[in-house]
Amino acid sequence: MTQAKNKVVVFLGPPGAGKGTQAERLAAEQHLLKISTGDILRDHVQRGTELGQQVKPILDAGKLVPDDILIALIRDKLAGMDAVRVIFDGFPRTLPQAEGLDMLLEELGAPVNAVPLLEVPAEVLISRIVDRGKQAQAAGQAVRSDDTEEVARHRQDIYREQTQPLIDYYAARGHLYRVDGVGSMDQVYGRILDGMK
Repeated sequence: MTQAKNKVVVFLGPPGAGKGTQAERLAAEQHLLKISTGDILRDHVQRGTELGQQVKPILDAGKLVPDDILIALIRDKLAGMDAVRVIFDGFPRTLPQAEGLDMLLEELGAPVNAVPLLEVPAEVLISRIVDRGKQAQAAGQAVRSDDTEEVARHRQDIYREQTQPLIDYYAARGHLYRVDGVGSMDQVYGRILDGMK
């Protein structure tokens, strides 16, 4: 594996900041694999792998999958790649997960390159999420359970509690850069790219 070909990006940002959309675009344009631990977990369960059999009862019980299992799943995913070119969206969520991921990436010779943090004022986020719910309702689609103001505010609080240690962790390593998440999708995407240079 050559260092030059490897690229690891960890996206951070609160619910409603547009992380998923921006991560998809970056993945497509820079030939990166977007890694969602939820997708990996479901895939292992569906295929009935040893790891899948381990996590199925945990998921069925609605519990959180232990960090060591998540890291093992990611190791399994990255091990088969010629060059580690990935975007993590929604992982890591905690400091132990970030440390475990760093150890794994170090083993593979593919350290984290960039950690864009999408920042959007709380009130803008709340109105975006509530609007998303209203649009879905107007279009006759099912409204996501988290597209209500009360749930949105609660999720913002949880995000702040859980993510601040990650922000500090990646900032201390010089990987983190802040991105103004207000503006058109193209404007925000341009800022993400600028920060990666």
